[in-house]
Amino acid sequence: MTKTYTPEQFAATSQAGIAALETMTTNAFAGMGKLVELNMAASKAVMADSIGHMKAVLAAKDPQEAMALQAAAFQPMAEKSVAYSRHIHAIATDASAEYTKSFEGKIAEAQESFAALAENMTKNAPAGSEAAVSFFKNSMTAGQNAIESAKASAKTASDTLQANMTAVSERAIKASASAYKKA
Repeated sequence: MTKTYTPEQFAATSQAGIAALETMTTNAFAGMGKLVELNMAASKAVMADSIGHMKAVLAAKDPQEAMALQAAAFQPMAEKSVAYSRHIHAIATDASAEYTKSFEGKIAEAQESFAALAENMTKNAPAGSEAAVSFFKNSMTAGQNAIESAKASAKTASDTLQANMTAVSERAIKASASAYKKA
């Protein structure tokens, strides 16, 4: 027996899809807005720092003082670059988490629908179709296992990216500190 959808069910499903699309779009625009704000703030800070640094170099009394100012500017610039990268990573991580949350909700709904469909098929299956029903159920189980495996892999990749980002940031700060000491 096939399941038929009423117009109300179709409308409800369509509205739910539109609401999910709206949520994902809103979250994407919010993430882009955060990136724009970060870039504007970073640009303003770079301009202010550059102008301040140029004024200080031009006010130096001798070439050694100017060189010392140049060398001293490297460490804060490296630290700000690392901080900027961390902010971008945080924004991307937040946006990804929102998308994943929404996506996982839709996957859970789909899994429930498929489980209900399988149950309905099992109850209403004609005699002699046990093998086909069993195959369908096994296929669904394999699909659900693949989804769970993909979710676990995505989490592992995200955790690895976070660890690598932290390690690279720490190395960059240490490298800039050692370069500053040598100068």
